[in-house]
Formats: sequence, structure tokens, C-alpha cells
Amino acid sequence: MKINLPKKSTFYISLVLAVLGLLGALGVSFFAGFAFWLLFAGYAVLVAGLFLKGF
Repeated sequence: MKINLPKKSTFYISLVLAVLGLLGALGVSFFAGFAFWLLFAGYAVLVAGLFLKGF
């Protein structure tokens, strides 16, 4: 299995999701209930960008 570099947009989307998840974990009330899922989604987008060509 070959690992590809993700597109810049994929990386930035995963970064935004991770930052929102961290804000939720640190106690920002709007994101607190979704902190785990935001972090998980950010990681999943980044992994998809690594393993799927053109993503």
C-alpha cells in the first residue's frame, strides 16, 4: 500500500476539525459535546488523504 501526500485543502480541513475538537476539549461550551467526534473526524480526513489518491 502506497502512502500519498494529502492535498493542501484536505490537510487544512483536518487541521480546522482538530482545532475545533481541541477547543471543545478545553471547555469551549459550543464544541464541548462534540470534541471527541471533531478530533476523530479530523484524523479520519487526514488518513483518507494519505491513503486515497486525489483526496
